Amino acid sequence: MSARVTEQEGFAKMVLRLRAEGITNHDLLKAVEQTPRSHFAPPQYQAEAHSQRTIPLDCGSFMEGYDFAVRLLHSLNLKSGQRVLEVGTGSGFTAAVMGRVAERVLTIDRYQTLVGMAQKNLEKTGVRNVIVRHADGSAGVPGEGTFDRILITAAFNSLPRMFSDHLVSGGTLLVPIMMSETHCRVVRVSRTGSRFDREDLFDAPYLPIVQQLASFL
Repeated sequence: MSARVTEQEGFAKMVLRLRAEGITNHDLLKAVEQTPRSHFAPPQYQAEAHSQRTIPLDCGSFMEGYDFAVRLLHSLNLKSGQRVLEVGTGSGFTAAVMGRVAERVLTIDRYQTLVGMAQKNLEKTGVRNVIVRHADGSAGVPGEGTFDRILITAAFNSLPRMFSDHLVSGGTLLVPIMMSETHCRVVRVSRTGSRFDREDLFDAPYLPIVQQLASFL
């Protein structure tokens, strides 16, 4: 079976599973279909690229399961012309998908190893409007202005105010929050003027965010 056929079959099965949850966003699913998942999975995990399992990456990081990643992006409600911030680049898969919908994506990671890997993965898929930067995401992104959408893939103990301040009015923030030492949930924060509305969405596999840049990785 060719890689292209495997991609098509993996995508079709994912769409059928998520359709049962009411996830039918055409623009998002088109962007996912145009972003070969196998380009982002490590060689030894190619067979798992389209599964619902998390896939280990270097530096103790991981790729979210295929369904979870798309569910996460669906909850972000991306639109064309938007400016997006992602904290926690990982493989670069979610940044690549967002780059096919939004106008510009800035994605940051504390591990230089992951930054380099994501840049190579993005080059393979031809996505040109995603900027990958080696940066500490625990304290916001000073000097980068505001964003329409913010996606964070490492957990905080409470809502991080510094990222809320990066949101434009009408903007959306998705952030995992540790509800206990072992329980993490994705929370959606919507900003309208000076008001912030919170909605708890679903459980997540994320780990607490680590401060500062990694020294060696």
